[in-house]
Amino acid sequence: MSHPPHSILVVGASRGLGHAIAAEFLKKDWKVMGTVRGTARTLLHDLADAHPGRVEIESLDITDPGQIQALRERLAGGRFDILFVNAGTTNPDPTQTIGEVSTEDFVNLMVANALSPMRVVESLAGNVPPDGLIGVMSSGQGSIADNETGQREVYRGSKAALNQLLRSFAARQAGTPRALLAMAPGWVRTELGGPEGRLTIEQSVPSLVEVMLAKRGRPGLEYLDYRGRTVAW
Repeated sequence: MSHPPHSILVVGASRGLGHAIAAEFLKKDWKVMGTVRGTARTLLHDLADAHPGRVEIESLDITDPGQIQALRERLAGGRFDILFVNAGTTNPDPTQTIGEVSTEDFVNLMVANALSPMRVVESLAGNVPPDGLIGVMSSGQGSIADNETGQREVYRGSKAALNQLLRSFAARQAGTPRALLAMAPGWVRTELGGPEGRLTIEQSVPSLVEVMLAKRGRPGLEYLDYRGRTVAW
């Protein structure tokens, strides 16, 4: 008797790391559902064309609670072995210190990078079985212990906040076999990471996906980099 294919929901899969993660799981014969903002054609649509019947696309702006609720209702009864929330951004001028950033830019980044991903996790956790994996795209720059250089202060703060909120969520999951993951992908050359990134997508994502797959079945929360090494909180 053949088993149904494994499935992953990648939130924020239109480009960059999210699109590459979706592509990597397709190589492993998984079914992929990815979310994109708006209705414009994206790289994820190209993936769907290349893999008929194996890619589903949903529209979601994670900063809109109404859209999260609507997606939750559309996915009622659906099941995903992995939920991975990749969506995130940075502030318009990442070089600004906390003393320079405008309240509006600060709030927008905290909503996009900390509050909204956790709202997605809270809303869709029920679609992931107890032995499944829920992960978020954090950053090595979210580590408080490893922050020796400062810089990108507001972005760092938003990812540290995401990590702390995920730890609170994990505390409520204690005693379950659920695997939880805060992922640090390395500094990758993407639209978000910029041209100075040390890694290509090809150097980060295949390894990152292997880390995600290995984490399935390992209960509890871990903060890991793309090579599976523990990152200090």
